[in-house]
Amino acid sequence: MQEKTEESPVLYEVVRSTAIITLNRPHKRNAISQGLLAGLYDSLEKAQADPAIRAIILTGAGESFCAGLDLSRLATDNLMDPRGDGRDLMDIRPVIKKPIIGAINGHAITGGMELALNCDFLIASEKASFADTHAKIGIHPGWGMSQLLHRAVGLAMAKQMSFTCRFVDAKKALEMGLVNEVVPQEKLLDRCLEIADDIAKTNAPVFEIIKQCIEDGANMTFADAMQRERDGFNAFLAQSGALKK
Repeated sequence: MQEKTEESPVLYEVVRSTAIITLNRPHKRNAISQGLLAGLYDSLEKAQADPAIRAIILTGAGESFCAGLDLSRLATDNLMDPRGDGRDLMDIRPVIKKPIIGAINGHAITGGMELALNCDFLIASEKASFADTHAKIGIHPGWGMSQLLHRAVGLAMAKQMSFTCRFVDAKKALEMGLVNEVVPQEKLLDRCLEIADDIAKTNAPVFEIIKQCIEDGANMTFADAMQRERDGFNAFLAQSGALKK
C-alpha cells in the first residue's frame, strides 16, 4: 500500500513485514533536498515505530539511487535540520534499530553514497555505481563518508576512492566488500524482499540483541566485546532458568 502521493520526494510502502522507502526525485536522479531528507527521516521513524515492521529497504526511483546533494538547493534548503526539530541523520540513524537493506539500483554518489553507507548492508544491481566526489566538487562530508567508508572497504581503499573521486562499478564494489551481492536490475527488489523475509522469520528480541552486539562490538576492543557477549549470554541463561521454575 502506497501511503504518499507520486509527487512526494519519498514514498513509503509496506510489503508483508517490510517497509520499502523510495527516494522519489527521479527527474533529479533523486538528488538530496530538504524535502527528501524530511521525508526520509519521517519514513525511517515510522518504520521503527511500527511493531509489524521487521526490516526496511531503502532504494531509489528511476535509474539512480541518489546523485548526492541537489546543488541548486544548497543555498536555500536547510539540509542539516530539514524538519526544524534540531535532528539530523546522525541523530536519527542510531534510533533506528530495525535493519536497513540498501537496494542500490543505480548511481550512489557523494551524499547519496553516504545514505547508502548508513544502511546495514547493500544489495546492488548490475547497474549500480559508487563515487565519493566531495573533494572534486568542494563539499565537506556531513553524513558519515569519512568514517563509514573505511569501515566498509578498509582505510587504503577508502582513501583511494575519496582522493581520486573515481567511480566504482557494481562488480568492483562487490570485490571490495562495499556491497554484499550483485543481482540483475529486474531482480533487485525481489532479492531484497527475500532477505527481509528471512529476517522476519527470526526471533525478534534476540535478533535485536545480536544486531546491537555486532554494532557496539565494532567500536570496542576484542576483549571488551567478547565480555559483553559473555555477560549477555549469562543473563540469558539466568532468565531462562528463572522461566523454567
